[in-house]
Amino acid sequence: MLFEFIVEMITAAMSTGGYPILFILMTLESMIAPIPSEAVMPFAGFLAANGRFTFLGVILVSSLASVFGSLVSYWMGIFGGRRFILKFGKYLLLDEEHLQWTEDWFKRAGEKTIFISRFVPVVRHLISIPAGIGRMNLKKFIIYTFLGATLWNSFLAWLGFLLKERWEIIHHYSSQIDIVIVALLVIGISYFIYKLVKKTNLRKHQQH
Repeated sequence: MLFEFIVEMITAAMSTGGYPILFILMTLESMIAPIPSEAVMPFAGFLAANGRFTFLGVILVSSLASVFGSLVSYWMGIFGGRRFILKFGKYLLLDEEHLQWTEDWFKRAGEKTIFISRFVPVVRHLISIPAGIGRMNLKKFIIYTFLGATLWNSFLAWLGFLLKERWEIIHHYSSQIDIVIVALLVIGISYFIYKLVKKTNLRKHQQH
């Protein structure tokens, strides 16, 4: 399966490449690349238990990488996301009103959104882009990304450190939880799209 292949590639790369590979993998994990932290961090914890890494080094490198990757996505949102929505948003039922809503949301609840998103599969890969589109305060974005990422990365690494050779058990169970969360997200997004389409059609009807 694809997931097992990705895990094999991750473990082989980290075994030989050390901290630089850990940094690259966690940078990609914080962007839109299909790199699961549930595979990277437990194995890093296992390597720390074996003396290949230090636990503090694992946490520091992974957290800095998470912030770096998130910043890349954040700037993508600022420079690319807004232009894309203004130019092609009408085909996706998005307009300047939705941009304003996004900005207002991240001004009002950006800290909680960014922090909580670090613990949610799929969302943590994507949330930095709308944060950039919404022009969230950069300092707060970095702080809450760092805090959320550090807690999540530390938890996974700690589990890998405790389980050692059995570290792969973690993504056996986490993948099942991820499926449930993703299903709930799909339902939520579908409802949001339904409400958005309904609102857009109502607005067009009122204009006519």
